[in-house]
Amino acid sequence: MTRVLFAAAEAAPFYKTGGLGDVSMALPRALQAEGIETRVVIPYYPHQMPTEYQQQLVPVTHFTVQVGEHAMYCGIKTLTVAHVQYYLIDNLDYFGREGLYGYWDDGERFAFFQMAVCEMMERIDYIPDILQLNDWHTAFIPVLLAEKYYWIEAYRDIKTVLTIHNLQFQGVYDPIILDSLFRIGTETYTEAGVAFYDQVNWLKGGINFADAVNTVSPTYAQEIQTPAFGERLDGVLRANRYKLSGILNGIDMQLYDPATDLALTANYSAKDLKPKRQNKRALQRRLGLPVKNVPVLAVVSRLTKQKGIDLLLDALNPFLQQQDVQLIVLGTGDPALERALRTYQSAYPQKVVAAIQFDTQLAQQIYAASDIFLMPSAFEPCGLSQMMAMHYGTLPIVHAVGGLRDTVIPYNRYTGQGTGFSFDDYQPAVLRKIMVLAVTLYRQHPLVWRQLQHQAMTCDFGWEHSAQQYRATYQKLMR
Repeated sequence: MTRVLFAAAEAAPFYKTGGLGDVSMALPRALQAEGIETRVVIPYYPHQMPTEYQQQLVPVTHFTVQVGEHAMYCGIKTLTVAHVQYYLIDNLDYFGREGLYGYWDDGERFAFFQMAVCEMMERIDYIPDILQLNDWHTAFIPVLLAEKYYWIEAYRDIKTVLTIHNLQFQGVYDPIILDSLFRIGTETYTEAGVAFYDQVNWLKGGINFADAVNTVSPTYAQEIQTPAFGERLDGVLRANRYKLSGILNGIDMQLYDPATDLALTANYSAKDLKPKRQNKRALQRRLGLPVKNVPVLAVVSRLTKQKGIDLLLDALNPFLQQQDVQLIVLGTGDPALERALRTYQSAYPQKVVAAIQFDTQLAQQIYAASDIFLMPSAFEPCGLSQMMAMHYGTLPIVHAVGGLRDTVIPYNRYTGQGTGFSFDDYQPAVLRKIMVLAVTLYRQHPLVWRQLQHQAMTCDFGWEHSAQQYRATYQKLMR
């Protein structure tokens, strides 16, 4: 049986700040279901971990990790959730904080974590066939295996797979860290290694040293090889394209199921869409909007430019003046964008609700109650929200990039095919035009709309497909 150790900086259900947390829960479970023994290693953040899981933790071992001149305590705890065994790396100095990231010493924190992962494998006697790494927090591990731990016989056959969830975050530090944190020489400090504009780039090192690299959608894997999306690493990615692929993320089809979702006022399915309206009325009442059957457009997102919120704001004014619609926005993020959304709510109190918060239950009610889901991201490695919206029969409007292009089939008025709407030209007027098109179709062609809803709801975005592609990647490396 293939053995995988899945290393990440966060994993639901313990803690998550974004999509990585969801993937770190769902993918190991799906791999396990495919017959691949998968264990997960993450940092232990005691302030974030729910008490129910804290109480299940069992100590495994402890040792010290040499971080530069300092021998740092490293405790290993374990627990099993949904048939997946988790190892948690414990050091209160590094991980006993209020948040997961965003500290001045993140470089040192995740240098410790990566060395702890490498040194843990031998001590717990779990030597994987595949080390599945995720984003910059774990991207330096292939470099460490080649340069620091090369003498450990048991590690020589380990293959490394690096998954890039978002190329924007790279782990870029002063070259001094090669010695001051990792205690390795400067042999890797080359263009073909880890050097990056007079700095050290962990993600670049991972791309160059890993046995395989993938992103979280086929389109994003192509886009990041271009200057427009490559975040100054497009040349490195083109040089490594022989080992680069795109594997689409999935969603938990059981968890996000309108037929069984307990957060909803009324459950419904692709076969019986009528109760969806009850959810709309209930949400309108809850949020203080007029209870009437107008098109409801929704955003559930981090409020950032990457998510296209600035583009949406530029498109909204004439649209709201001319159309009898309602808009619900849920999320937090850039304070300037939050303020702008609140201004729209003040200007259009009968039409706009800006819920500047994060509330999972409310998010699921919005997916169920809305008619149109807006996701005009500037770039999108994969995106999960558009898949959730479709599963709830809420048709997405997306910018045709990355995973949005791979998951949403644009409506074709001649054939009736489609699961949503998309636009290519990233301009407010273009977004506004597609919003008007969608709202008009909703009003004037209810049978066509229902057909699109049915097509969207019956798409299979389950994790099994992704897990099968990861398994194929692993098998290829182990031949």
